[in-house]
Amino acid sequence: MHYDPESNLISLEIAAGKIDHVVELGNFLIHVNKNRTPLLLEILDGGKFVSQLTKAEGKKLIESSIPVGN
Repeated sequence: MHYDPESNLISLEIAAGKIDHVVELGNFLIHVNKNRTPLLLEILDGGKFVSQLTKAEGKKLIESSIPVGN
């Protein structure tokens, strides 16, 4: 996974191959081959996604450090 803050885009390579076209679903761009197999996923406005992921990971870290039963 790669986040480019300049373009505010997250890219996730799923598989290797030649991209034939792109399917757009809201903030998601799915690059597919001729057989419509996903090869690359891009998330537009990736900063919001990174921010939410960071908050979720922080919450998990806090919850895991709190002793159970106290």
